[in-house]
Amino acid sequence: MRVLVTGGAGFIGSHVTEALLAAGHDVVVLDALRDDIHRGEWPAYLPDVAKVNGDVRDDTALDQAMRGVDAVCHQAAKVGLGVDTQDLPGYAEDNVSGTAHLLAAMDRAGTGRLVLASSMVVYGEGGYACSAHGPVRPGPRREDALRAGRFEPPCPRCGARLSWRPVGEDAPLDPRNGYAATKVAQEHLASAWARGTGGTAVALRYHNVYGPRMPRDTPYAGVAAIFRSALAGGRSPRVFEDGGQLRDFVHVRDVAAANLAALSLDTQFIAVNIASGVPHTVLEMATALAKAMAGPAPEVTGQYRLGDVRHVVADPALARAGLGFVAAVGFAEGMAELALAPLR
Repeated sequence: MRVLVTGGAGFIGSHVTEALLAAGHDVVVLDALRDDIHRGEWPAYLPDVAKVNGDVRDDTALDQAMRGVDAVCHQAAKVGLGVDTQDLPGYAEDNVSGTAHLLAAMDRAGTGRLVLASSMVVYGEGGYACSAHGPVRPGPRREDALRAGRFEPPCPRCGARLSWRPVGEDAPLDPRNGYAATKVAQEHLASAWARGTGGTAVALRYHNVYGPRMPRDTPYAGVAAIFRSALAGGRSPRVFEDGGQLRDFVHVRDVAAANLAALSLDTQFIAVNIASGVPHTVLEMATALAKAMAGPAPEVTGQYRLGDVRHVVADPALARAGLGFVAAVGFAEGMAELALAPLR
């Protein structure tokens, strides 16, 4: 197939491009080469493929990139929690409007296969259960509780401490920050496009992706990149809350493999968790990275961000059954690689 990778010069997109090429596909990369990320230049690590410098909101660039394309892996997005509500227009323009323009261009080109980079942030908090009331959905985190160091969400019915449980794709969507809201919107647009055109769309809900070529320490970078940048500068990684937040850290090469597998799925619309299936706390991740880099130990700060969530741990069963996807890169191996890997 001829596959268009939007955001193909970026962290995840470049690895998706490499996986597609290795599988024998013909690849076109569309990337805006933003100055704050790429300084307007194609990165040296990007393979020799057809390239179009353009924004996903630019119909002229899209129509050029879509020529002869059989499928699209849509990775282009503004990511991360951001700074504050002033980021909302940027998230909506890049992620929601950009996806709408892309889907319209796919319709014009007669391209009927989409793999969408979604995110675990669509769930808000992950899965929880109360010993007295069974499965429950905690409400939004309260700033007075966070300020007092009460980071675990209480049962919304009795106030008791909850236990976490893996979150499956049938969980309610409950976005709790602007970025998360745009990822939900992308999924809904993809589903509407698939219904309206007869196309197929697979939304891959990435959990915490890490690995070579991560963006450096910015408000839009992942926590692994932030810790990696601090350690590279000889500073302790600063861990928010008490460090007990559970996440599923999945290596970028595994994410690329999931994109490759999703291209062969003939389903009108489906969302699938892409994760390792093995949870770790944020403090465990910071400690593993510090050890691998022979750097200073993490500092647990007690700081918090209101838009963060406490625990999000994936149930990977659907990815295994539907895509044949099982993560191959282990946590220790991946963190050791990240310790030495160049960042963007």
